[in-house]
Amino acid sequence: MTAPPPNKILLTRQDLPRLGLNLSPSTLLRLEAAGQFPKRVRIGAHSVAWLASEIHEHIAKLAAERDAS
Repeated sequence: MTAPPPNKILLTRQDLPRLGLNLSPSTLLRLEAAGQFPKRVRIGAHSVAWLASEIHEHIAKLAAERDAS
């Protein structure tokens, strides 16, 4: 069995802190609404997740912005 493509891997709210993204739910909503964080994907009536590829791109963008400063 092969691993799913990176754009098909989902990260839940519990996964984000392991990537260094310790953001509250309200902060995530605010950043998403402002276009400063990837949009969530609804995976159930009360569950959301994010595409891993978009989260990794977001982290890379933050690092690039830091290095440009």
